[in-house]
Amino acid sequence: MRELKNLHHLKALGLQVSAAGYDRQAVADHANNLALKIRNNLTNSMKALGVDILTGVGTIVGPQRVKYGKAGFSDNEVTARDIIIATGSVPFVPRGIEVDGKTVITSDHALKLEFVPEWIAIVGSGYIGLEFSDVYTALGSEVTFIEALDQLMPGFDPEISKLAQRVLVNPRKIDYHTGVFATKITPAKDGRPVVIELTDAKTKELKETLEVDAALIATGRAPFTNGLGLENINVLTQRGFIPVDERMRVIDADGKLVPHLYCIGDANGKMMLAHAASAQGISVVEQVSGRDHVLNHLSVPAACFTHPEISMVGLTEPQAREKAEKDGFEISIAKTSFKANTKALAENEGEGLAKLIYRPDTGEILGVHIFGMHAADLIHEASNAMALGTRIQDIKFAVHAHPTLSEVLDELFKSAKVNTQDHSSVREPIAI
Repeated sequence: MRELKNLHHLKALGLQVSAAGYDRQAVADHANNLALKIRNNLTNSMKALGVDILTGVGTIVGPQRVKYGKAGFSDNEVTARDIIIATGSVPFVPRGIEVDGKTVITSDHALKLEFVPEWIAIVGSGYIGLEFSDVYTALGSEVTFIEALDQLMPGFDPEISKLAQRVLVNPRKIDYHTGVFATKITPAKDGRPVVIELTDAKTKELKETLEVDAALIATGRAPFTNGLGLENINVLTQRGFIPVDERMRVIDADGKLVPHLYCIGDANGKMMLAHAASAQGISVVEQVSGRDHVLNHLSVPAACFTHPEISMVGLTEPQAREKAEKDGFEISIAKTSFKANTKALAENEGEGLAKLIYRPDTGEILGVHIFGMHAADLIHEASNAMALGTRIQDIKFAVHAHPTLSEVLDELFKSAKVNTQDHSSVREPIAI
């Protein structure tokens, strides 16, 4: 929708399109049907593999024992050699915010796209908030960000945040308030708008009041761990998260491992990403199958699906500098622009940056951050290199097809200046 409305971009490509429009219900149906299709495919795959699916509320009643069934009537009990808790998370709603599911909503409600508000406030400017600002502005809404910290996109590398704000926020119908809390939000009712009270994050004094058509609460997610029966096995949550070690084994209140009990995904809080949960699950299955495996969370990539996209793996520049100071080594930075990439220029999408943070003494990759076209697809070359321990002096000789966006990373690795030429990880070439 955004591209179809960008007449200047289309004209540059020699294309002409009449006035673009959309059917809100059809857009919502596409999203809902996609989720349903994926869920059904996963369910059918499990059944084909011989997996038994027992439906109901599950409660751990003791070591290797689980009850399940309807809430309050979980009378069915099963035993298992190993138990994996994978209950995920729910949207986090701060105190003072009243969610009605219609005008004050969470990301769960927003996915249904029941209406497109003329003006929507988004509380929080992380992944969820940014992605929905992208959706709503493309569909014609005006957006106001409300961010408790002093800058937008606080979780990203600062240089990437600055560029992303210039591209994703400033040119669009988006304004923002930083350094403020939304301490009270009242849903629209009887013809009155949604009312938001903004409080200064430092002084705690009321700063101003906003009146908008809708508010999206994008303040993160909270672990869904209540009612699991953890007290039956002497496990205490920490801010709702289940404590685990590096092998996802659950730790009890005395600091001891609970035999045969694991927790993966958002419920353990190590890294609240779907693919991180999957990787943790694979790690656990390896262990219960008799093969040890520890997941390197620093090599797990993350992506924000805006247009253009943001992706990252490893440390941000401030985190890397802090680690370097603590451990006594130097770091270096390399950057490449999408403006130098043939494929990006061909598609008139040259806005973007790739950034590499590395150790010049060893060639170790500490972090890679990308903002630009298909950034979410490009990050995996870097994340795989980090997972495998591949160093810059090795990967810079890899060959990339031309013209492709992957050459952005090719140029990035080639531009890094490493002080050692140790190629200990390079294997003997195979003749084909």
